[in-house]
Amino acid sequence: MKYTVDEQFAGKTVKELLFTGLSLSRAQVVRLKARECGIMKNGKRVTVREVLGVGDVLTLELEDDETPQDLLPYDYPLEILCEDEDLVCVNKPRSMPTHPSHGHFNDTLANALAAYYLKQGRPFVFRAVNRLDRDTTGVVLIAKNKRASALLSAQISARTVGKEYVALLDGTILQDEGAIDKNILRTEQSVILRRTDEKLGERAFTTYKVIERKANMTLVMATPHTGRTHQLRVHFASIGHPIFGDSLYGDGSPLIDGQALHAQKLSFMHPQSGRKMTVVAPLPSEFSHILKEFGFETV
Repeated sequence: MKYTVDEQFAGKTVKELLFTGLSLSRAQVVRLKARECGIMKNGKRVTVREVLGVGDVLTLELEDDETPQDLLPYDYPLEILCEDEDLVCVNKPRSMPTHPSHGHFNDTLANALAAYYLKQGRPFVFRAVNRLDRDTTGVVLIAKNKRASALLSAQISARTVGKEYVALLDGTILQDEGAIDKNILRTEQSVILRRTDEKLGERAFTTYKVIERKANMTLVMATPHTGRTHQLRVHFASIGHPIFGDSLYGDGSPLIDGQALHAQKLSFMHPQSGRKMTVVAPLPSEFSHILKEFGFETV
């Protein structure tokens, strides 16, 4: 991580910048101090007592020391949407879980990224800021250090991260836009399946806009304003329009392996620069092919 000192911290110490300007934790600062090249000013190692001047370049070694031994590399070609020293955004493919779990220990996005950084000779700890279901495609944001992870996760908790999904729904929705405000909870019979329940469930709120209607199907842009498991899948099924291909909440389809749901856009504030970022993932080919098959003009 590199930081160019401006007038705000001219005359201040490195310690003041680390705690006040960059919001590092005490543990992170202790870790930087212990590293040979943990804190560098203009290419030379300095202590936290060093006084800063305008234009000084402070370099901080925030990367992890090593990749966790239980994260096995999985050599898979990933579509990297954007990357810098603080974060990486990937267009997650279908049939790939976001992180290891029972039955999927070495074929996940986390494993694929471990292989990606292994080729670069860099350690990697998987810190997913958002997560997608195994068969949902689209933008996944991963923080590359603890500070970025904390700041980005705080945005998720504050619900300031913008999310837009493209979904193909069974049936025709007549209204051009709408909202679904139905609580969601896990069913008693399954650790996976969810359902709506106004009394026992947790608040779940979704808005959507119709993009196009064809062949008794509706293409929508959907925004989940809360982050419940399977929220969009459960919500659309609850109004009688399950996502096309969703065998868990609908009928499934031989035309697609899983639901036609794509996380197209993710908007957030960069943890270092503070500028707004909007990352867009193109539709996967199988989704585009289905739209063409049904005569949709929006592909």
